[in-house]
Amino acid sequence: MNRTQRICIGVAALLLFGVEVQYGEAIAADDDATVRVFIFAGQSNMVGSDSKVQDIKRFPPFDGLADAQPDVRFSYSIGRENKKNSDGWVALQAVNNVVGPELSFARDVSRKIDAPIAIIKCAAGGTHLGGDWNPDEPSGFRMYPLALKLVRSSLAALDRQKIPYRIEGFMWHQGENDMFNKDYMPNYGANLANFLTRWRRDLNTPELKFYIGELCTKTIWGMDLRPRMYAISLGQRAVTSTDPLAEYIITSHVGVEIGGGVGLHYHYGTLGQLEHGVNYANAYLRTIGSHEKRSRPLKKWPYQKGSKVKLCVLAGHRNMEGERAFVQELNPLNPALLKDNDEIAFKYSIGGGAKTSDGWEPLGPAGYYDTFGPEVSFGNALQEKHADNIAIAKFTHSGSQMNDWTPEGSMARSRHLYPQFIQFIRDSIKELQAKGHEVELTGIFYHVGENEMSMHPYRKQAAEWLLSTVRQSRQDLEQPHLKWYVSQQPPTDHERVNSIDVTAEIEKLAATDSDLLHIKAFDLPAQEKKLVIDTAGIVRLGELIAQAYLSGQ
Repeated sequence: MNRTQRICIGVAALLLFGVEVQYGEAIAADDDATVRVFIFAGQSNMVGSDSKVQDIKRFPPFDGLADAQPDVRFSYSIGRENKKNSDGWVALQAVNNVVGPELSFARDVSRKIDAPIAIIKCAAGGTHLGGDWNPDEPSGFRMYPLALKLVRSSLAALDRQKIPYRIEGFMWHQGENDMFNKDYMPNYGANLANFLTRWRRDLNTPELKFYIGELCTKTIWGMDLRPRMYAISLGQRAVTSTDPLAEYIITSHVGVEIGGGVGLHYHYGTLGQLEHGVNYANAYLRTIGSHEKRSRPLKKWPYQKGSKVKLCVLAGHRNMEGERAFVQELNPLNPALLKDNDEIAFKYSIGGGAKTSDGWEPLGPAGYYDTFGPEVSFGNALQEKHADNIAIAKFTHSGSQMNDWTPEGSMARSRHLYPQFIQFIRDSIKELQAKGHEVELTGIFYHVGENEMSMHPYRKQAAEWLLSTVRQSRQDLEQPHLKWYVSQQPPTDHERVNSIDVTAEIEKLAATDSDLLHIKAFDLPAQEKKLVIDTAGIVRLGELIAQAYLSGQ
């Protein structure tokens, strides 16, 4: 039975039992016949710029989303000068060969709720909240009145067909262009608050929930425009911290398009858009109590009470997280790595807390979006070589840069990771000790920032930032000879950055510090893209850092 049939049957049942049926917002909140309507709006990273439908098949967790979703209604107006318009409701599908977050959002929400869903999307790249989207004085492309007209006309079409619906949520991703305007940037929070108020008033939905997408700090703009990006984030957080019906959706951990030249980009691209949609879906499903966190408990504690446990701490950015390493591609490489290993306790905080373990779990693929990092092959390689008790704790944030890990941090205080990182290590040690173990912190295994290898000022300071973090960590953890195993993939080979030999700078650190080992992961399997390492490469990276550790034992 399709969803349209379920709607008709549901409404007919209400009439049969003498219940007066009202359409639009008045329908009962808990019935499965009412269409849940979601509004998606914003600028280029809501449009899906620099994504390609044909690339979806390259990312196994999202295979099939290139096809239309006939059970999901879709009404849209996308673009600026040359708009693509649905002119009414159609089946959800990619528009103009571009991937938007609505594709994965609809798939994931539809899997969890029985009610039909519909999506109204209005987005255009390079538009401002202070101007184009301004409800009071719209300028430029006049996006607010355009979006309001689209929403109203789309809902009117449902009314004419006597299809019950309610507006369920508003997904907003915008702000990059406001940071270039000296008036819009400091007033983003006030403008956003007014924007939410006006939508609720104009749609007569005072309880409308808004999901505000974070600007992605993994992009080139998150590096060279750090102060401006931070200013917009402060405005967004000011609204979501005071409006109980507005939620801040972190996105800095999603994939980002790899561009030409040095590889850095400012759009999510195909993978990032699909993951962006998952973020919105999970947030909505949490709102209605339908989001299920996968449980991966240890069947039993793997170490005898009183025994010594060697704790390995893995840390880093996008490749330590495993941005493009997918579990679906593991089977032909090493199917044993797919299984949870109950003999190694594993704890993690990835994406700056986007996903955290439920205490200690068995070692295994545990990333969001069906991804995994080098810890899986790392732990497996250690286990094969000796019988010591090994525990692994992993702390990563792929939307960070190396200055975020320094004790000093930067002016973007919300991205200062060092205090959290040190506390994560302390907590891990205390938890193992509380279980009756002597704990040896065998080392920190850090994969240097990939983005740093591609941007001139960051590449220039990478070694200095690393040294600051290493020195302070030894002091704060009270281990003056704490081992640091610093892995590095081949730095970006491009004329814009080749004048800085970052490898030589890290080599100098290692030459003067007998407790810092520089691991040159320069023989990884050939990679299709700059900066990011794919599934086979992540498996190999884990093996390489394990070999470096074992060679020193």
